[in-house]
Amino acid sequence: MDIIHLLPDSVANQIAAGEVIQRPASVVKELVENAVDAKAKHIDVIITDAGRTSIQVADDGCGMSETDARLAFERHATSKIRQADDLFTLTTLGFRGEALPSIASVAQVQLTTRRHDADLGTLLRIEASRVIDQQPEACPPGSNFVVRNLFFNVPARRKFLKTDQTEMANITTELERIVLVHHDTAFTLTHNGTPLLNLPPASPRQRVADVFGQRLADSLLPVDVETPLVSIHGFVGKPEAARKRGAQQFFFVDGRYMRHPYFHRAVQEAFAQLIAPDTSVPYFIAFDVNPAEIDVNIHPTKTEIKFENEQAIWQILLAALRESLGRHNAIPTIDFDTEGRPADIPVYNPADTSRHNRPMPPSIEIDTTYDPFAIATDNVPRASFDASDVAAMPPTPQLQLDTPHTNDLRPATTLQLLGRFIATTAPEGLMLVEQHRAHTRVLYNRYMAQMRDAYVPSQRLLFPDVIDLAPSDATLMPELMPELMRLGIDVSMLGPTVASIAGIPAGLEGIDPARLIADLIAAARQTDATHAGDTLRSRLALALARNAAIPVGQALSNIEMDDLLTQLFATEAPAITPDGKTIIATIPAADVERLF
Repeated sequence: MDIIHLLPDSVANQIAAGEVIQRPASVVKELVENAVDAKAKHIDVIITDAGRTSIQVADDGCGMSETDARLAFERHATSKIRQADDLFTLTTLGFRGEALPSIASVAQVQLTTRRHDADLGTLLRIEASRVIDQQPEACPPGSNFVVRNLFFNVPARRKFLKTDQTEMANITTELERIVLVHHDTAFTLTHNGTPLLNLPPASPRQRVADVFGQRLADSLLPVDVETPLVSIHGFVGKPEAARKRGAQQFFFVDGRYMRHPYFHRAVQEAFAQLIAPDTSVPYFIAFDVNPAEIDVNIHPTKTEIKFENEQAIWQILLAALRESLGRHNAIPTIDFDTEGRPADIPVYNPADTSRHNRPMPPSIEIDTTYDPFAIATDNVPRASFDASDVAAMPPTPQLQLDTPHTNDLRPATTLQLLGRFIATTAPEGLMLVEQHRAHTRVLYNRYMAQMRDAYVPSQRLLFPDVIDLAPSDATLMPELMPELMRLGIDVSMLGPTVASIAGIPAGLEGIDPARLIADLIAAARQTDATHAGDTLRSRLALALARNAAIPVGQALSNIEMDDLLTQLFATEAPAITPDGKTIIATIPAADVERLF
């Protein structure tokens, strides 16, 4: 009995949709990329309920004929390529012909489209890969896709969608990757009737400012190099713009967003001596290469790209970044070479009344016999105190000295090295403890315990700090704001992507509020929504602990070092900081003996 059979088109399309259409953001990506390929100059994206209810993408591109509109929803039907060799000369974002049939297999789709040279357009309705209706329609030129009830026939996929804030953040992230490189196209993004993006055509730097705010755009340095192998254009952040997490980092090749860890290492190498090892700078870098020298047909999302000359391009990128840093961070020098030139010292001329010809002040006679410590006491009344007066005086508050206690006469069991390390003995050998990290661990545990039981007190700012948020970050704010307020961060939204910070947790005076918010949002994006509160508390407790911990270089007494070690070893994880850095290192006794 034969057991192999062909799958129905609807089933095959659903299988393909599992790779191409993973969430509402995938639908937005595919439809917007099709609009860009259609040479649209204005693209509108309208989202309802984070894409669960509907996703609408309207453009003023070339549009489709009646036949093309019907054929576009067939598997592997495409206008982008005709033969295998065309894969090596791609100039479009899409080419496989899988996106539209995949979307139509898991949603209800309505397409209205008209070519610019046609009098009438076409209305097409498809549901679960079946054509429901097709008829002529009066409509503007271009294409208007409306995708409703995504995954209505695949309830398991729909059940695993995240919260609206998370799904909307993914949509805006996908859109950011497109709008940044196609800066000559106008885009709008609306969610539940609220405008999130309104981007007119602009220069590359202005597009970055429109999406991520002027503060980020002002911190960027231009990168520009032309070679026969590759052209590299874009921007990279100044060293002071480096962040531990959440830095905006984008690579593009031939108008397409890509991930490329190898090229990312070139950026890190260029900044190796300028920023901390655990930080990275923002960058927006576009590569223009011969399409025959790259392969984009690796993954359905087309974000993983192979380069034929990766090592050579890596070296060119590194040189371009270093050249940009050197050109735009020049330090002005003082010219001390005055040999052979008269000194330019103004000479006083009584006849000249200009402000540049002022006379020197008269000389001051100094009384060399004056002794400031010899205080005359002849006319000063003397105060007399008896024992009762002294007993009635309030006690004088004692200052906590940071220097070693002079009355600490115990045999020293600890020793401070280089103002940073505490050395003590251990059964295994010599133990070294980094004092700032040790105190950070102790304070972190203390703050975390306090945050579980009570609200964090807030310190009002003298002037509220107004910051621009990336659209993908702004969509998360409604979900995060209650927890931020509980943690002592008084934040409110002034607009769809503009936030005002009126207060920060007490104990963080001097910290940049905008950077604190960006760090907390970045941490929340990297975790599941159900654990976002724990993540925010952890990040804030770490920031508070770092701010209040013993600084590097502070001298400690033996008592203070002993107390710190006692508190450190009472914590659950004394060997590492909350962000994974080493606190304790032990030199084995055998290694110490070998030194002698």
